[in-house]
Amino acid sequence: MSDKPDINQSLAHPAQQKVFNLLEKLISSVPISKETVSNTPEERARDIVRIAGIKAGAVSATLALAPGPAGLLTIIPDLKKVWDIQQQMVSDIAACYGKSAQLNQEMMVYCLFRHGAAMLARDILIRVGERLILKQGSLRVIQNILKHITIHLTQKAIGKSISRWVPIIGPIVVGGYSILDTRSVGKTAIETFSREIEIEIEVEESFLPQGHPAKEKLWQNKEENHG
Repeated sequence: MSDKPDINQSLAHPAQQKVFNLLEKLISSVPISKETVSNTPEERARDIVRIAGIKAGAVSATLALAPGPAGLLTIIPDLKKVWDIQQQMVSDIAACYGKSAQLNQEMMVYCLFRHGAAMLARDILIRVGERLILKQGSLRVIQNILKHITIHLTQKAIGKSISRWVPIIGPIVVGGYSILDTRSVGKTAIETFSREIEIEIEVEESFLPQGHPAKEKLWQNKEENHG
């Protein structure tokens, strides 16, 4: 049985709904980068990742200093601040590779969460040889992906929350996790933007009139997949 959550699973827990709303707001816009195209983009990107990791670790460790129940209240603010840092990092990496124009909502979601929700990768980006094909989906597709990520993240956050009850060591553990998480995001971004990227617009079949060539192509693909 697959451990992938049902896309129709409701976000019953208030914390899950808060995280989902936070994710929606997070990807509603892509931050502007001041980075210029680099002659040595991989080297520059690694510097960007290193600096972002230090910032994320410091933020998480500082917020985790609050003891006991007060520390638990900092989990969502911690997520937001770290995601803001990581989102800017991804934007800067795209810019130093000259790929800012290809950084959209789907690409941002992919870079931020692929390492923690790999089973969702095929819903956004597929690799064909040395090329990457980005699926530019509908709002419904994006919301389903964010719902999966929300469920995964809240389950993981519950497991990590015990660290916030441990004085001194707790902030070190939480800060260290944010550093490693940011490095993973940076690694995905570097691997992604160092390749050729094509954008494929995914069309909802129900929106296409009968006899439309794109609709016939969708049916043809379905028959081939089930043949």
